[in-house]
Amino acid sequence: MIDVKEVLRRWAARHSTRKIARETGTDRGTAARYITVAEQLSLPRDRDLSEAEIHEVAQRVQARPVADPSAERRAVAEHKQHIIDWLAKKKPLRLSKIHTLLVRDHGLVASYGTLRRYAMEELGWQKKEPTILLEDPPAGQEAQVDFGKMGMMLDVATGRMRALWALIVTLSFSRYQFVWPTFLQTTETVCEGLDRAWWFFGAMARTIVPDNMSSVIKEPDALNPTLVASFLDYVQARGIFVDPARVRSPKDKPRVENQVAYVRESWCDGETFTDLDDARRSAEHWSREIAGMRVHGTTRKVPREAFEEAEKSTMLAAPTAPFDVPLWADHAKVHPDHHVQIARALYSVPTLYRNKEVRVRADKTTVKIYFGTDLIKLHPRKPPGGRSTDTNDYPVGKATYALRSVDGLVAKAKSKGTHVGIYAERLLGGPLPWTRMRQAYALLRLCEKYGDGRVEAVCQSALAFDVVDVMRITRMVKRAATPASPAQGGAKVVQLSLPRFARPEKHFETRTTTKKEGL
Repeated sequence: MIDVKEVLRRWAARHSTRKIARETGTDRGTAARYITVAEQLSLPRDRDLSEAEIHEVAQRVQARPVADPSAERRAVAEHKQHIIDWLAKKKPLRLSKIHTLLVRDHGLVASYGTLRRYAMEELGWQKKEPTILLEDPPAGQEAQVDFGKMGMMLDVATGRMRALWALIVTLSFSRYQFVWPTFLQTTETVCEGLDRAWWFFGAMARTIVPDNMSSVIKEPDALNPTLVASFLDYVQARGIFVDPARVRSPKDKPRVENQVAYVRESWCDGETFTDLDDARRSAEHWSREIAGMRVHGTTRKVPREAFEEAEKSTMLAAPTAPFDVPLWADHAKVHPDHHVQIARALYSVPTLYRNKEVRVRADKTTVKIYFGTDLIKLHPRKPPGGRSTDTNDYPVGKATYALRSVDGLVAKAKSKGTHVGIYAERLLGGPLPWTRMRQAYALLRLCEKYGDGRVEAVCQSALAFDVVDVMRITRMVKRAATPASPAQGGAKVVQLSLPRFARPEKHFETRTTTKKEGL
């Protein structure tokens, strides 16, 4: 408009067309067309022209007649409905495939380019949605989080090249950001990186907006995403909230999404790091002194200064200690031996939950076992190969057997009888007593089968002769328990009339009778 206005202003001053073209840089023919339209409209030369008059001249000169569509364009338009249906499928056809189908099955005589222009101009195919500028959240409210691949780096611990990733945490209000290099993208890494970011800022954002990374989001959903249990523990412990971005929606976290390339190109490219710790020190310095002190392209402010002046005071206090990231097992099976295995260690569970599935939470010091929402067992954390067993979890009477307790076995034997207990002590009193525990259990089974009194008597006799052998005890008990069987052949038992004693009474006298006494 300003160029048209200058041409018309010089025309009103009675400059020639040649002079107008030369001094305004406008083509002579174009200037002539503007002047012709002004004369046709009978515009005055004695005053400044209004915006509406200038616009009218520009429109008449710049307007182009609508060209008639070509034959190919008209041919494509005849199949408009087919094209719409193919593009509206649940899995839309590629436009090149649509062109093939139209040519082969419908006799279309038109180029792919004509079809493509028609689809874009008439049907809005591949037309970009209009964008809007979102307002920044309040100061201290939000931090956007994302992983970005920086390149390859030598892992000193393994001696091989590995992909180097960076966890980028950007405060949405001030644009102050922190970079945490890592080889992993686990839940432990995310929690560690976030804690490092809070210590770097000296404060903590109230809400974080992460990507749908599997270490954070268990089940992505636009309305109700499910967090990984360990990460949910982290945000609950820190008192912050999570608002995950939608799947494949980088525009939900634009403040951090467009920083990945900047971090890679400004910090990582061309640098050589001795190890991961060196890379982390370099990234922290770069975050504070380079990225933090630049003038941001959008806000036109220095992020670090904006953070210190307006945002830090509105944020939560930074944590004072690292978070102990727990291990969760959602479907741990309680085995028939009353134990559940977590991180290659065994923990006992009450017999009521045998063969059932439980949820287990294990941190560095404690293991908690849940059935539904009920906490059913609490154990101290054991190293791999270790075992924590509570004998109260076993059925009544099974704890001694399960723990292979020699003292408990002896105590049980003593409850059967004094000599049974002494016999068990003799049996288990030597070296390596647990190698003879089966014999002690066999002794107790004899008591259950033949009675405590009978086994007590046999043990008393065996101890008198220093016989410590359960097999012999077993034979002795069996013989004592077998009743006498009558003789074969139908013989009868006859009662004999025998005197009271087989010897005369004088044989049992203890004093000899003198002759005088006999008289």
